[in-house]
Amino acid sequence: MKIFNLKLLAGVSAVAAVLISGCDLPPQDTVQRGYRGTGMEAVYSPEALEEIIAANQVPDAIPAVSAEGPKARDIYQNVEVLGHLSVGEFTRLMAAITQWVSPEQGCNYCHVPGEGFEEDTLYTKKVARVMIAMTQNANQNWGAHVGDTGVTCYTCHRGNNVPEQVWTIGVAPRHASGHVHQMQNVAHQESSVFASLPIDPFTPYLLEDGVARDQGNTALPQGHVASIESTEQVYSLMMHYSDALGVNCTHCHNSRAFGSWEESSAERVKAWHGQQMVKSMNNDYINPTNDWLPAYRQGPLGDPQKVNCATCHQGAYQPLLGANMLADYPNLGSLAPASSDPIEEAVEAMEEMVEEAVEAMESAGLEQDDPTIGEAH
Repeated sequence: MKIFNLKLLAGVSAVAAVLISGCDLPPQDTVQRGYRGTGMEAVYSPEALEEIIAANQVPDAIPAVSAEGPKARDIYQNVEVLGHLSVGEFTRLMAAITQWVSPEQGCNYCHVPGEGFEEDTLYTKKVARVMIAMTQNANQNWGAHVGDTGVTCYTCHRGNNVPEQVWTIGVAPRHASGHVHQMQNVAHQESSVFASLPIDPFTPYLLEDGVARDQGNTALPQGHVASIESTEQVYSLMMHYSDALGVNCTHCHNSRAFGSWEESSAERVKAWHGQQMVKSMNNDYINPTNDWLPAYRQGPLGDPQKVNCATCHQGAYQPLLGANMLADYPNLGSLAPASSDPIEEAVEAMEEMVEEAVEAMESAGLEQDDPTIGEAH
């Protein structure tokens, strides 16, 4: 009997050890991030924090070069989004992007050996051109989310051809015929953080114009009506937010009034802008590249691999823990200025010269008509 009890105790201990190994052992670190007494604090495991720090190191910046000198568009052919840079700046940025996106393939990831660099033979070059413009647009027009820190190609790629965290439109798993799969209760889906929630919360809110709101502003439903299905989709999206940033709900929400914007942290507003920014990226930049993509770069339904919160954040509440790589690569900070037609520039210059000449003649005529001119005073 004693031997049986010892074996049972050993078995229970082994099971407990396995279960505990999946949890973060105390002590935990907490940081107050909102109103006291509302539970608005971040909880961190020191061990997990060490892993996050190690995974968010940035490469050394390539030494800066002068912005003076000939422009890339005047020296090279078929330079569209970076033609306004000096040759030195252009070459430096190309070297950095190669390091960030294709460190193994090098320049050959976008260019065919033996061909001129101006050729658009590979789809990767055409996609890269759009992605550069997308990055510049994020830094120029979405400061409400990216702030002064901004983003670079490395923010998402981290040395990979395709960022590790991307998504395509969800497809229901195999299920019994005659039944409609509700796209949930699928335990192995990382998109819903392995919960029973809907497995595709991205299409309604990061691609389409779904309203991520569960609560109404009136006692009875008026205007926006949240169904059980849409509510579960919002919950799944919020799970993604939390997992992607490595935070809990109180990073954005006040635990006593989840729906109140006035009592939420500023991070909630920033997250809203982030959702709109990601939607713009997917629709305005990524989807248009689908015509160039090979099948292995598309999802099961033939759509391109799109971005979500995890694409940039990758488990950190700030991408790369707030490292400001944009300061080292300011050429990604704004879109290229609109280029004008040389003929139009010449006409405008001629018009300015004519206007100046007319003004000079009119001024001289007024002086000659002045009776006081030439009188002694």
